[in-house]
Amino acid sequence: MAQKRKIPTRKCVVTNELKPKKELIRIVRNKEGEVFVDPTGKKNGRGAYLSKDIGVIDKAETSNILSRHLNAEVDASLFDELREFVSNQNESK
Repeated sequence: MAQKRKIPTRKCVVTNELKPKKELIRIVRNKEGEVFVDPTGKKNGRGAYLSKDIGVIDKAETSNILSRHLNAEVDASLFDELREFVSNQNESK
């Protein structure tokens, strides 16, 4: 009998929900201290996950949770990028 593949789950830093990795967006801080969106989920660095939800992204921006999680300054443009990423994802479904 074939073994059922385990679906990797990650926790959204805002809602604390465990979700399959594919349903979350990964934000990465690399060694240089740059913070960016990692659509592939494979880049090196400290990662934090957010639900693909505009409300969650807004909450992350107001609560400054990403800066705390990644120990780095998170630029406001990153949140615009995240919102764009989520709206593009929702359109392509």
